[in-house]
Amino acid sequence: MERDVMNYDLLIVGAGPAGLAAAIRAKQLAQAENREISVCVLEKGAQVGAHILSGAVIDPIALNELLPDWRAQGAPVRTAVSEDRFLLLGETGSRRIPNALQPPLMHNHGAYIVSLGELCAWLGEQAEALGVEIYPGFAAAEMLYDGDGGVLGVLTGDMGRDARGAETARFAPGMELRAAYTLIAEGARGSLTRELEGHFDLRRGVSPQKYGIGFKELWRVPAERHRPGLVQHTLGWPLGRATGGGSFIYHYGEQRVAIGFVVHLDYANPFLSPFDEFQRFKMHPEIRPLLAGAERLGYGARAIAEGGLQSIPELVFPGGALIGCSAGMVNVPRIKGTHNAMKSGMLAAEAACAALAEGRAHDRLAAYPEALRRSWVWRDLDAVRNVKPWLSRLGTFAGSALGGMEMWLAALGLRAPWTLRHRKADHDCLTPAAQAERIAYPKPDGVVAFDRLASIALSNIAHDDDQPCHLRLKDAGVPIRINLPRYDAPEQRYCPAAVYEIVGEPDAPALQINAQNCIHCKTCDIKDPTQNIVWVPPEGGSGPTFVGM
Repeated sequence: MERDVMNYDLLIVGAGPAGLAAAIRAKQLAQAENREISVCVLEKGAQVGAHILSGAVIDPIALNELLPDWRAQGAPVRTAVSEDRFLLLGETGSRRIPNALQPPLMHNHGAYIVSLGELCAWLGEQAEALGVEIYPGFAAAEMLYDGDGGVLGVLTGDMGRDARGAETARFAPGMELRAAYTLIAEGARGSLTRELEGHFDLRRGVSPQKYGIGFKELWRVPAERHRPGLVQHTLGWPLGRATGGGSFIYHYGEQRVAIGFVVHLDYANPFLSPFDEFQRFKMHPEIRPLLAGAERLGYGARAIAEGGLQSIPELVFPGGALIGCSAGMVNVPRIKGTHNAMKSGMLAAEAACAALAEGRAHDRLAAYPEALRRSWVWRDLDAVRNVKPWLSRLGTFAGSALGGMEMWLAALGLRAPWTLRHRKADHDCLTPAAQAERIAYPKPDGVVAFDRLASIALSNIAHDDDQPCHLRLKDAGVPIRINLPRYDAPEQRYCPAAVYEIVGEPDAPALQINAQNCIHCKTCDIKDPTQNIVWVPPEGGSGPTFVGM
């Protein structure tokens, strides 16, 4: 097939914080040195920010470095954190943990509550003003390699194929985008990252990546209950001691409250439904009054890379690098990764620009991981490197206590002499259904708690049903032959968007995939116990359009 070919100096896949920071930094360096560098950013969402979902309380350290005058330039970063609260929830009550008992790095003084989607849209404008070419609505479908196996760029997905893969009247073949260096910034559990990890064996010698699923709803609350700048987190109910996770509630903007819930995906009970745990959480007497008379405006869910320092793969390969959450830059106890993602993109851009200035191309950007290890990113992640392993080993409360002790040591300039590895990938953690306790979830009341279909209606999904299914099964028989009898088809419960249904039972059960419901969280690709489900990008521009998230 004849395809168009476009050539660049630097190609970036993903218009999130890491990718846009890399693009901006590359152009800044080029201008400072009075030379031209062509930079292209590909974004699978219909617009920049459409697929961005985060809490989000951000540490502005990277933004300060990248664009020191961001306030004067009108960045949508306006609500400074004014109050921190941390609660332990029981089934009917709560207990506040005094701020003085929490390690200093858990405090949010100097941080801001933002819509990360709005911030990325603004960063996109700054990048374009510098001459960066940004192409939303184009999904990078696969990597391009040279004869020696090095990366040449990416191939975008074809447009206009029907559900059987045949060309329709609107067919347009994907393009080859080639570059001297390609930076992968597609976020947690990206399809290209997975391909590159296999192709270059990038995960050799590191712990398996760990993940959580993070839910977020955006609410408009009555003015008398709105506390701009309030940041509240909780641990405990409704999750059991052995299941990691917790909630966040952030007050910002014009009567806006971001309310969310994270469930670590190394949970064991196949009957657990992360979505229903979130809905049940909102019914707690400590939480429900906030939402009385409020209006739910948005809903979404997204995988979070939680493995930390031990799970970061080899970051560079011939022709490119992994940046941001493609590598895994989240500080789990702080629930923050934007600052680290942006800084990683900036450092990768600096390494790429230096290489281009030397006339190099398609080799390893060794200066990038070296600079990252010398940076505050590495120190930020090193201080909390054992928190997630302690949680996985000991559960929420004992794990939090030991993790907190290590964070206090770090605050005092001391470093624990051990680094704990992650023992198992999340998909290996489920127990058989016969050995697990069923969970009875309350029926949604339609006031503060809702079902999946009512929720995804707020995700603004655009998906042409007549296109190839982007949720691929390696073996179409596995869901019924293995997952259903052994784990009671957990894909019905871990998916937050009603994508997977068992239909036709009990006589002739079958797995029905409602791909048009997908909100691109990637949980199925992570948690499927047989690793039979493979998430790949659908046609460019498909999926949710998160607004204000």
